[in-house]
Amino acid sequence: MAAFLLGAVLLIVQPQIVPSRPAINSKAETSSQSVQRELLKKTSQKNDFKENIHSNGSCRQLPQTIIIGVRKGGTRALLEMLSLHPDIAAAESEVHFFDWEDHYKNGLQWYINQMPFSYPHQITMEKTPAYFTSPKVPERVYNMNQSMRLLLILRDPSERVLSDYTQVFYNHMQKHKPYPSIEQFLIKDGELNVDYKAINRSLYYVHMQNWLKYFPLDRIHIVDGDKLIKDPFPEIEKVERFLKLSPQINASNFYFNKTKGFYCLRDSGRERCLHESKGRAHPQVDTRLLEKLHEYFHEPNKKFFELVGRTFDWH
Repeated sequence: MAAFLLGAVLLIVQPQIVPSRPAINSKAETSSQSVQRELLKKTSQKNDFKENIHSNGSCRQLPQTIIIGVRKGGTRALLEMLSLHPDIAAAESEVHFFDWEDHYKNGLQWYINQMPFSYPHQITMEKTPAYFTSPKVPERVYNMNQSMRLLLILRDPSERVLSDYTQVFYNHMQKHKPYPSIEQFLIKDGELNVDYKAINRSLYYVHMQNWLKYFPLDRIHIVDGDKLIKDPFPEIEKVERFLKLSPQINASNFYFNKTKGFYCLRDSGRERCLHESKGRAHPQVDTRLLEKLHEYFHEPNKKFFELVGRTFDWH
C-alpha cells in the first residue's frame, strides 16, 4: 500500500521534460538536453514529494500558464484580476526561475515548491515580467512544457519607459537615496539614449521574435494593458477564452475608485485595490523629448503589429 501511494505521489509531481524543437541547432539542443537532465536529476534526488501533497487533495504542480511580461505593463493587475476566477491558483510572488541562474540551477522540484497548492481542475499560474525580455527564457520554458499557454500584457512603449523610470525612482526615494532625473537617462550627447535599458524593454518586436522561435502565436495571448486600465472586463473575458476557462468573472467584479483613479476589485462583497505603488504619476517630461521617444518607437511598433497581426492604440 505504501509503495502504491509513493508511486501515485511521484506521478503527480514529477514534471515531464520535453525535447527541444528540431529547428534548434544540434549544439544548442545537446546543451539544452544536458541542462534538463541535470534539472531532472536534482528533482528526482529531492525527498520532499510529500510536502507537495495536501491532505485535502490539492498539490503543488508546474504551472500550465505563465504571465511572461512585460515589466510595468500591468502584470500585477492582470494576475489579481484573474485570481478572481475559482479555477485559477496563482503564485503570489515573482518566481524568477527561468531568468535567474541561481534559481534555475536548483531544478524543477524547487520551481514546483514555489507554486501554490491547487486542485486537478485548476490552472496553476505564475508571473515574472522579466521573462519576456530575457534571451534564455523562451527555450527554457519550451523545454519544460511546449504546450504552455503564455500571457503577455503590453502598453504604449513610451508610457512603459516612463513607468519603468518612475518605479526605480520611488524605490530610491524610499531608501533616501538620490536618483538622476529621467532626462539624464533619456538623453546622451544631445540624442536619445537608445542604450537605456528601459527603452530596450519597450522594443516588443525584438523580444517577441525570440519567443516565436519556440511558441506559435496561438500559444501567446497579448493583453492590451492600456485597455485593461480603462475597461478591464472585456480584456479579462478574452483571457478566460484563451485559457479555456468557464466565464466566471463578471463586470460587477470591477468598480472604478475615483480617489485612486483606477479600477479596483470586488469579490464576494469584499473590495480591494492594488497596492498604493500602482498608478503613480509619471515625471514631467519635455514635449520634444516625448516626441523623440514616439518617433523612435514608430518603426519597431509597426514591425510588431505586422508580426502579431494586431494593432494597438500607441503613439
